Amino acid sequence: MAVAVKPPPVRTPVRRIGFRSKLARWDVKVSPYLYISPFFILFGIVGLFPLIYTGWVSLHNWSLIGGNQGFVGAENYTFILSQPYFWNAVGNTFSIFLISAVPQIIIAIAIAAVLDANLRAKTFWRMGVLVPYIVAPVAVGLIFNRLFADDSGTINALLLAVGLDPVGWHSNQLASHAAIATMVNFRWTGYNALIFLAAMQAVPRDMYEAAIIDGASRWRQFISVTVPMLRPTIIFVVITATIGGLQIFDEPRVFDITGLGGADRQWQTLTMYIWEMGWGQRSFGRASAVAWLLFVIIVIIAALNFLITRRIATQGGRR
Repeated sequence: MAVAVKPPPVRTPVRRIGFRSKLARWDVKVSPYLYISPFFILFGIVGLFPLIYTGWVSLHNWSLIGGNQGFVGAENYTFILSQPYFWNAVGNTFSIFLISAVPQIIIAIAIAAVLDANLRAKTFWRMGVLVPYIVAPVAVGLIFNRLFADDSGTINALLLAVGLDPVGWHSNQLASHAAIATMVNFRWTGYNALIFLAAMQAVPRDMYEAAIIDGASRWRQFISVTVPMLRPTIIFVVITATIGGLQIFDEPRVFDITGLGGADRQWQTLTMYIWEMGWGQRSFGRASAVAWLLFVIIVIIAALNFLITRRIATQGGRR
């Protein structure tokens, strides 16, 4: 009886991947991360590391001269939260922020609408609104400090010329906030106007043509077409204005002489309070605690702004 002999198994030749093929695969996988890595490396060096290090310093008794003098836990935070000057700085910061941010956004949208119209020398006017942003904050502060001087200021001279009483821009709390808000608006309104202008130019022109056919006036076109299409940009500007407004330092610091925000700290902001804790009282631990509290406040307010504005935008879109 013949025995069937199985043929030997056929071995499939192993395909070896060359070095160039491996290099090409690694290039496809790794290259995207390498392209975006400079941002994260830079953010880690100048953003994340200082934030974490500030939080670590806030848990220690850290002086300007002696350095780290031991771990104290939440003692710096409890001390700061019990200080009336801290809550005064919180109130001043929010007051200046609201007085400056709300009119700034409204005026910026109005300027952007004018620049979006058929004007002669469009480039000139668009560059002109950006000039205040280019001027150094210290120079702006010095100029407006002279304009709002209590005794020899230009504003009070104009008020006297029309028969009104002069205003104590440096002695009255609300007046000082209005003066500082004017400086902020002078510098940032044109910048935000260009952002709104870019968003307006992205609105499809056929929407305006349809509104014109329906008999809509210029004002009705602005309210019914332009503003709804600007909602994402308004959300962006509100969030950035919140972050920048709560960190305001240059304008109130230049508006001051003593460095404390007035004789009674009428316009001392949180950043000025941080400066006082760190360089005035030479306590970096307490200054870092104020900085972290400011960071938490900014995150909370920015999140609330985002949720509220997104809810308004969603409701407007459903209508």
